[in-house]
Amino acid sequence: MRRYVSKFLACPLPFTKSNFFLVNCEVESYYASRESNSQGLVRSYLNGSFAKMYATSCATLSDDTSKDSPVSDMLIDSFGRLHTYLRISLTERCNLRCHYCMPAEGVELTPSPQLLSPNEIVRLANLFVSSGVEKIRLTGGEPTIRKDIEDICLQLSNLKGLKTLAITTNGITLAKKLPKLKECGLTSVNISLDTLVPAKFEFITRRKGHERVMESINAAVNLGYNPVKVNCVVMRGFNEDEICDFIELTREKPINVRFIEFMPFDGNVWNVKKLVPYSEMLDRVAKQFTGLKRLKDHPTDTAKNFRIDGHCGSVSFITSMTEHFCAGCNRLRLLADGNFKVCLFGPSEVSLRDPLRLGADDDVLREVIGAAVKRKKASHAGMFDIARTVNRPMIHIGG
Repeated sequence: MRRYVSKFLACPLPFTKSNFFLVNCEVESYYASRESNSQGLVRSYLNGSFAKMYATSCATLSDDTSKDSPVSDMLIDSFGRLHTYLRISLTERCNLRCHYCMPAEGVELTPSPQLLSPNEIVRLANLFVSSGVEKIRLTGGEPTIRKDIEDICLQLSNLKGLKTLAITTNGITLAKKLPKLKECGLTSVNISLDTLVPAKFEFITRRKGHERVMESINAAVNLGYNPVKVNCVVMRGFNEDEICDFIELTREKPINVRFIEFMPFDGNVWNVKKLVPYSEMLDRVAKQFTGLKRLKDHPTDTAKNFRIDGHCGSVSFITSMTEHFCAGCNRLRLLADGNFKVCLFGPSEVSLRDPLRLGADDDVLREVIGAAVKRKKASHAGMFDIARTVNRPMIHIGG
């Protein structure tokens, strides 16, 4: 039985107002009479022009990938780091318009047919989990605005070998959805909140909804999530005066407040003057709270973790700008459009959607993934170089 197979031609497609080149290319259709023919086509492209087609860097595919154990080797980069944590962006859409995530003029969203379907998400997730990924985090955009998020969670939570299914959300609609999401296997919750002042919330998000976010935090606590992680991006002149107020959230409840250094992405008008470094935040906390104790971090932790005597919860600092944690990085990202990103701050991406729709089998997809992982650099550039590097807006990458 004949069927259509898409053939992708090498052609640059720039993002709006940038010189960043996507790997998604113009499509032709042609007939393929047998399944083996389509697989052969995919493999031929993998061995030759396919590498140029699906890679956004000039690096060629690695020749040292183990053919005997592609599963064990796929997630190990050239520096020996094993990547067991996959962040999956379910959508580019969001019900807030946070300054540091989305430009004031908004962003051009990927057309729906070019986004991964639920079945494609689950298939790719299963490929990663069967290869050694133990933790998946669902991001966006805002993941809870997807109508099928419960079904996606249920399917992902049933993947053999997956230990943690987490979500990062702005909390606007989470409270009413969380009971069902927990039933569907959601094991960990991160809620983004940058201010405890409703008027400032409306300013930074360009929307109302502060009370709903607080309701979602309390709902997560009441449902037994421990800890409930609260992510706070600290920006000078906006919310650095609220650091100690946020820590008060940890006094009586199992909340882990995570203070994040302000990071540059396309359209968020990053400026080093807005950056409040970890050392300054820590100094502010130490002066206000006695009994601040450093906890032992896991080698792959992105955060520096602390506990305060007498507090039920904990405090963490994510120091991406001033003290990067690249040496222990175990994270990979699958974007809503199917692009695969090995570093949050790196511009290079490779499409998994395109070979998947071309008819690639799991072995071919593992080769594409493994080659991208092998190209991962030892560390990202310094903060000023990152600020000059063309990268997608955070709303496209996934928080």
